[in-house]
Amino acid sequence: MAAPSTKDAKAASPTTDPKLGILKAEKAELQAGGGSAADAQKARTVESLNSTFSTYLKTLYEDVEKKYKLESKEGLAEWLADEQQAPAVDAEILKEGSFSHFANYFTSGAGNAMKPAEAVDGSWPISNYFISSSHNTYLTGNQLASAASVDAYKNVLKRGCRCVEVDVWDGEPPSDSDSSSDEEAQKTSGSGEKEVKKEKKSLRKRLELRFGRKASPPPKETPKATSPPPPAVEQRIAPWRSNSSSRAEPRVLHGYTLTKEMSFREVCQTIRDYAFASSNLPLIVSLEVHTSPEQQEIMVELMKEYWGGMLVDLPLDPSEASDQIKLPTLKDLENKILVKVKRVSHEPVAAAAKPTTLQAPAELTPQQTNQSGQSEISSDSDEVGTSSEKPPPPKPKVIEALSKLGVYFGGYHYKGLDGPEANIPTHVFSLSEKTLMEVHETNPTALFKHNKNFFMRAYPKGLRVTSSNLNPTIFWRQGVQIVALNWQRWDGGMMQNEAMFAGTAGWVLKPEGYRGTSSGTTPKDAIEHHNLDLSIEFLAGQDIPLPPEEDDPKDFKPYIKVELHVEKLEEGVGEPIPGGGASNKGDYKKKTRTARTTNPDFGREIVEFKGVKRVTEELTFVR
Repeated sequence: MAAPSTKDAKAASPTTDPKLGILKAEKAELQAGGGSAADAQKARTVESLNSTFSTYLKTLYEDVEKKYKLESKEGLAEWLADEQQAPAVDAEILKEGSFSHFANYFTSGAGNAMKPAEAVDGSWPISNYFISSSHNTYLTGNQLASAASVDAYKNVLKRGCRCVEVDVWDGEPPSDSDSSSDEEAQKTSGSGEKEVKKEKKSLRKRLELRFGRKASPPPKETPKATSPPPPAVEQRIAPWRSNSSSRAEPRVLHGYTLTKEMSFREVCQTIRDYAFASSNLPLIVSLEVHTSPEQQEIMVELMKEYWGGMLVDLPLDPSEASDQIKLPTLKDLENKILVKVKRVSHEPVAAAAKPTTLQAPAELTPQQTNQSGQSEISSDSDEVGTSSEKPPPPKPKVIEALSKLGVYFGGYHYKGLDGPEANIPTHVFSLSEKTLMEVHETNPTALFKHNKNFFMRAYPKGLRVTSSNLNPTIFWRQGVQIVALNWQRWDGGMMQNEAMFAGTAGWVLKPEGYRGTSSGTTPKDAIEHHNLDLSIEFLAGQDIPLPPEEDDPKDFKPYIKVELHVEKLEEGVGEPIPGGGASNKGDYKKKTRTARTTNPDFGREIVEFKGVKRVTEELTFVR
């Protein structure tokens, strides 16, 4: 594996990439992307209007006053109902309908163009909802060399995220057992193993020279030659039973990269403190487990210790058989933490076989990873396929005590939509964007049918080292409930996430045709489609912050770009989707003229879209 180029490293740096920001916990609830900002009053208010805005607003007021007679209670109520589609309570802000109160109405945030989100109907089984979800939540920046921080968890939870990801690796064992096991492995390994270690050291050295700090050491692999004898019982890591700092504990990091780490204990504590800071609806913790059985026991211990009273560790209905547990309704899980983790399989391991077209490549060794320092199959083990030559080195198996915590979210290796695991009510398949597009192209009807009743999670491909995002609307329109996005980046993907979840508590009920009770077989016939004529009139802007690279307002050239994110024809009929969901650009684009000030006057310029087809109210977005 070659080290990333200087160009790649520069592109991934927050200092050179304005869309990639360090996640901070302070005032995170005012930061857009997860939907909570639209529900925060302070994020929607304006203290005053400049003269340009005031002039336009005065003209608009005079037009409205002539038509509705705002100074009468009847006229005011009619305007609010017909044109604003606003609640009657807004009349309290407008009072007697004077211009000053008319201006107050818009500066207060009540005049927001977006109508308030409807209260969520929590009576449906949880597979009938879209869920505001994060990918590699622990990272504060790019996927290659950023830090892991609890502030990242605080940030997304305060912004309304309802599914966070935690990649867990073994903590550093005591130095004596660590050195002894290394010596034993060297004695029993062949020369090939020595070459592998030499190559790994060389790789880490190159990355250190490139980025100026040490790479996180990968977990020890099973030697290709004769395996060393198992360590004595007293050398093994015992389950956590005290607060002793000398005992090794699991850590959270992005494996095979230069990202910094933090302790799993810190993450558990932070999730406990902020899980329901913005929402009382359930929080899903998606675990990616790379730890040994001993450290998995510590994981179970810590989760139960910190999440006691919130953690769902048993079915709500104890009478249900383990393989027939039904998904509960959303309202049954308020203020609960749900764990998504790979489920223990009691079936014998099958012989090595060639992967099908719907399987990802075999698990890659550190020497086979790509330029990003990670495997192209990302960090999600649920999609790992099998090698056509030899089985890959065995990954640590998930112990039963940990697997049991995945009561309603049991991860299974994806083999197809017709396998026995695809009918287990509590299963979840995690697929990369590329693999999910393959499934869409080969079996779209089965994909849509599956997602009406069972959980699926989509995540960005591993090559997105700058934390760029996929196009979430394409995956929502396939019925995928959990579309995991990199909340570190402010791009079109996160803007669409804001549009989906604005003003909600992070769970949005799917359109009727997408639910388990619907007879719809494809997105094309599951939801009503319309043609759209849209016009937007722009008045002015005020106090627009200068970008970091600008220091003179005269050099600043603001304009407004409008994009429509509309279902493509190929999405509804199972044909290859142009771009495969990789780009989050809109299909229809227009922009206003450019100004040269931080207080632009757009002169009531109108941007129009005529005859837009395949528009759905719930799954079409204006950006």
